[in-house]
Amino acid sequence: MITISLCMIVKNEEKVLARCLNSVADLVDEVIVVDTGSTDRTKEIAAGYTKAVYDFEWIDDFAAARNFAFSKASMEYVYSADADEVLSEENRERFRRLKETLLPEIEIVQMKYGNQLQFGTVYNYDEEYRPKLFKRKRDFVWEEPIHETVRLLPVVFDSDIVITHMPEQNHAGRDLQAFHRQTERGVRLSKRLHNMYAKELFLAGSADDFAQARAFFRQSAADVERSADEVKESCLVSARAARLAGDEVDFFKYVSKVIAEEGCSEACCELGSFYEQREDYDEAVIWYYNAVYETTPVLRKASGDVDSLEGLIRCYEALHMEQESAIYREELAHKTEALG
Repeated sequence: MITISLCMIVKNEEKVLARCLNSVADLVDEVIVVDTGSTDRTKEIAAGYTKAVYDFEWIDDFAAARNFAFSKASMEYVYSADADEVLSEENRERFRRLKETLLPEIEIVQMKYGNQLQFGTVYNYDEEYRPKLFKRKRDFVWEEPIHETVRLLPVVFDSDIVITHMPEQNHAGRDLQAFHRQTERGVRLSKRLHNMYAKELFLAGSADDFAQARAFFRQSAADVERSADEVKESCLVSARAARLAGDEVDFFKYVSKVIAEEGCSEACCELGSFYEQREDYDEAVIWYYNAVYETTPVLRKASGDVDSLEGLIRCYEALHMEQESAIYREELAHKTEALG
C-alpha cells in the first residue's frame, strides 16, 4: 500500500475546509495545510486535523504556494486538494482501493473533476480529468533494448475517482484580477495561461473585466511570436471588448480577422449580438444560426449552442415569427436537458 501526503493551500476557507478534510483526511497518511493570509478561522480549523499548518506570504503566485506545500510532504505520493472539493462515500471507497492497489510505476493519477458547469468556471465541461496524485520522488528508468534511453514522459493512470467541486462562490473575479495584475506588470503569459485568461473572460467576465483586458489582448493580437490559436483568442477578446465599449471600428477589425481565417462560434455569436443590439434582427439571425450550425466554439462551448439558440429565439420573437422561435425553444430545451 502506498503512503500519501495531502497538500493544500488555503485562504479564508472556514466555511468549507472541514467539509473537505472530513471527506479525505482519514484516507491519507499526512495532512499539510499552507495558509496564505487567512483572516477568519481557517487556521484554527486546520489545526484540528493536523499539526502541519504553515504560513506562506502571498506573492500573487499560486504555483509558488503549491510548491512550498509540496516541499513539506514526506510520503511516497502527494495528493493536491482545494478546500472546496469533496469526496462522496462512493469515491472515498474508490480512493481507498486506489491506495491499496496502485502500481509503483504510476507517477501521476488523474481523477475526474465534476460539477464544474454549475459555478461558471473556466471549464466548458462538467466532468474532466485532472492530475491530482503525484509521486513525490520520480524514479528514472532506462528503456528500449537497443538505442536505450531514459523514459522522460511520466506514467499516468486515469482513475475512476470523481471529485465533487462545491465552491461557496465563483472565483472568476479573483482569477481575472490576478490575470490583470500579471499583465499590468508586463508578465508574458504562457500559451496555457493566455488561453485560460481568454476562456475565463468569455465564461464569466464583466464589461469592466473586458475593458481591463483590452490593451493586453490588442497587443497580443499583433504579437508575431504568438501562435495562430493565441492570435485568434486575442482577436475574440478584443472584438468583445470593443463591442461592449461601443467601438464599432475596432469591433469589425478584430471580428473580421477571425472570420477571414476560419471563423468560430464566438465570432458569429458576437456578430449576432452586435446586430441584435441594433435591432437588425434579420442579420442577427444569420450570424446566430452560423454560430450553432456552421462553426464550432474555441473558448466558450455555450456560444455554439445555448447562447446562440437563445439569440435566435429572441430575434424571431422580435420579428413576430412564432413558428420559428418555437422550433429553437424546443431545441434549446433538449440542449438544456442534456446538460443536466
